[in-house]
Amino acid sequence: MTMRALDANALLNVAEPVVRQPTRPGADTRTEALPGLLARQRTAFHRDEPRSLAERRANLRKLRAAVLARRADLEAALDADFGHRSRHETAIMEMLALTWGIDYLRRNLRRFMRRERRGVSLPMRFARASVEYQPLGVVGIVAPWNYPMSLALMPLATALAAGNRAMIKPSELTPATSDALASLVAETFSEDEATVVTGDASVGAAFAALPFDHLFFTGSTAIGRAVMRAAAEHLVPVTLELGGKSPALVDRGQPLERVAADIAYGKLANAGQTCVAPDYLLLPESDVNGFVEAWGKAVTALYPKGPASEDYSSIVNVRHYDRLRGLLDDARAKGARVVETGPSPEHAKRRDHTLPPTLVLNVHDDMRIMQEEIFGPLLPIVPYRDLTEAIAFVNERPRPLALYYFGSSATNRTRVLKHTTSGGVTVNGTLMHYVQDDLPFGGVGASGFGAYHGIEGFRAFSHQKAVFDVGRWNGGALLRPPFGRLTNIILNWMLR
Repeated sequence: MTMRALDANALLNVAEPVVRQPTRPGADTRTEALPGLLARQRTAFHRDEPRSLAERRANLRKLRAAVLARRADLEAALDADFGHRSRHETAIMEMLALTWGIDYLRRNLRRFMRRERRGVSLPMRFARASVEYQPLGVVGIVAPWNYPMSLALMPLATALAAGNRAMIKPSELTPATSDALASLVAETFSEDEATVVTGDASVGAAFAALPFDHLFFTGSTAIGRAVMRAAAEHLVPVTLELGGKSPALVDRGQPLERVAADIAYGKLANAGQTCVAPDYLLLPESDVNGFVEAWGKAVTALYPKGPASEDYSSIVNVRHYDRLRGLLDDARAKGARVVETGPSPEHAKRRDHTLPPTLVLNVHDDMRIMQEEIFGPLLPIVPYRDLTEAIAFVNERPRPLALYYFGSSATNRTRVLKHTTSGGVTVNGTLMHYVQDDLPFGGVGASGFGAYHGIEGFRAFSHQKAVFDVGRWNGGALLRPPFGRLTNIILNWMLR
């Protein structure tokens, strides 16, 4: 697919493109300059020796140190981009997750890089077989706006750990963070090792159409389809980290105050602008009223000043704020009951594009809020009569990125895990599977494919090269022409 064949606005979902000037001295991020930038990185990759274990660890240390040295600047940039974002939330949800992930890669990199011995067939008993993990080359990373720092730099760390070069295209919806990332990467790595490309949707479209050795995309399912179409022109392998409607399923007989506290935390972190946030709640019919009460207490405990709390984030911009208001207006018009919760929800109006924590009751499938990924502090509640009905509700919809099960029954836990498919699961909690560095993170079906974190991330950015060393004696030579009596004896023995 050529750049002109790719709809730039569809790719990055931009309403008001903002073309930004290059932040790296000498860097040129015009669309026509991108192939040259890729070519320089690829030339450097082929020119230099493959990165050693020590060099890869050094790159990871440099990246970690650069992030921590610029902590205040990054927190300020994210606060500016969102209109208001808690510095503590940025430190916990982005910096802590990122530094843990980098530390995990450094600790385990020797093991990841080690050649794996594999078995050989009996007639080849003197041979040796192995798998070697080889860098792919140049990795393209398209990062989203919701966690624009960590979801750009954790894929970069993984690509560097695997020995690759990398180009990053951050979202133009968070321009201050994009500029901070460009400065950080420029001051830490040479341009032929890692670089940040800033610009509007046309730059993003050109970026996705480049012939990378691997393309890593985090974002919505709709935009993921456009990215995959662009990558297909050059047969570029892709990892798609998408989203979808991740359910929280509460079993009968659960302590609703504890459940509500966990769900409120997962739903309201970053004001719900989290790809693995609970998107809707499946709740026993008899527990709806009790949960609504428990939810109110949980919201008050988290944000004592309501949406005016310093720890409560704004929606990223007016366009996304209006989209969320539209979901609520559509639900109300179709019979839903919308309940703004927590202390002084009306104080949301005092801060630009901010919404209070909101429950949506009496929902049904023809409402947009039950069709679209919400990505905001709105939680629809879907009552169910029995667990079979709840499982069926999940399975009738596209496979989600995450599923959260709250329950004390080992039998029911097994039923839910066995009979639903999702990218990942946290049991009796929310979000926590994402920050377990030894677990793969990724989607399935409409919520994406491919995974990073864990050894799976290293392997996603590596070529698994099969190596076969025939050895001193080649048993396969016995099955070469001219065929005769010995061939028949060997075949009869092998095919017995």
